[in-house]
Amino acid sequence: MPVNLPAIDPQALNSVAGIRLGWAEAEIKKKNRKDLLIIEVAENSSVSGVFTQNRFCAAPVTVCRDHLASGQGIRALVVNTGCANAGTGERGMQDTLSTCQAVAEVMSVDEKAVLPFSTGVILEHLPMDKLLAGLPTAYANLSADNWADAATAIMTTDVAPKAYSTQIEIDHQMVNITGISKGAGMIHPNMATMLGYLATDAAVSQSLLNEMTKEIADFSFNCISVDGDTSTNDSFIIIATGQSGAQPITSKQDPNYQKLYQALLEAAQILAQAIVRDGEGATKFMSITVNGARTIEEAKTIGFSIGKSPLVKTAFFASDPNLGRILAAIGYASRECKSLEDLDTNGIDLYLGDVLVAEHGGRAASYEEAMGQAVMDQSEIDVRVDLHRGDANVTIWTCDFSYEYVRINADYRT
Repeated sequence: MPVNLPAIDPQALNSVAGIRLGWAEAEIKKKNRKDLLIIEVAENSSVSGVFTQNRFCAAPVTVCRDHLASGQGIRALVVNTGCANAGTGERGMQDTLSTCQAVAEVMSVDEKAVLPFSTGVILEHLPMDKLLAGLPTAYANLSADNWADAATAIMTTDVAPKAYSTQIEIDHQMVNITGISKGAGMIHPNMATMLGYLATDAAVSQSLLNEMTKEIADFSFNCISVDGDTSTNDSFIIIATGQSGAQPITSKQDPNYQKLYQALLEAAQILAQAIVRDGEGATKFMSITVNGARTIEEAKTIGFSIGKSPLVKTAFFASDPNLGRILAAIGYASRECKSLEDLDTNGIDLYLGDVLVAEHGGRAASYEEAMGQAVMDQSEIDVRVDLHRGDANVTIWTCDFSYEYVRINADYRT
């Protein structure tokens, strides 16, 4: 079961002016489950996205990038689960374009105004007859309060749906922020198979939203890892409909910019952490903070070196304070970040929770294994690495490796 992931309350998910969501049971992979979603976006909204850096990216990722770059206002998102439409060649590309065309016809918009997304098994073709047959039902179901159903409709191996909602005040107007995410395995940036959609009725210029989306992704969805595998389909979208009545935010100097940015970042981080909490077979949720690096790249590299190490993750699953594995992971991080080649291991402090484990290049004199064991027995564990070589700090989130992870992925296609 997910690690301390609260069940979503549909009544607590605020509608966002300018957004409607509709779903269908298209039977793309299984019967009797929501697996097709349409998100309708109001005209003149700003929409921005970041996508997987996997060179074998899926056809819908390529089309999303093209449609966003076209300058055509985005009016709809369409998401299918059960099939990733990745590794499907020219046929996969044509299937994606046909999906956009079909959505455009149903919704009376331009096909370049449609962003397509797919998630599921790689190297299999979309069952286009089922997908296209399901679109009218999804369109007929469009409603502003369908966020909870939408969260369910994008799931694959997820155990639980993931959604979050909050409100802030801008210019004496209440601004809503609501989002959903999915993912449980094949999770590691860039991006961390994961999908995230975050909508607000604040007004943000397109150019500024592009900057915000990249920055927010870097400190949320690009700070998680379940298994170290970067998917072919990862996508994160932020939509700003501008229908709250608050004045548009067009620059970082706007006094309301930081308020909106922090609220969106918090929402994205909660949605990203929910993916880790629901990591395939996860029993532990770990926050790994790296302080005092020279650059963000250094901090992230060390954080992920620890967070994706199978030896570290299996030790956490066993609640075994075999913490030398963490030191080893720090030590080989220079393979991925050249600036760490001069890392002085004698200057590093390692903490497990509030317990000082290592200092001056070795085991801390005050450390006793019973202290580490007490922390390792918990379901949520903080690891902190103080490098003492700069001012850059990063926190990444990960989970353990359990027997269940192996079973889920061994049985994934059966």
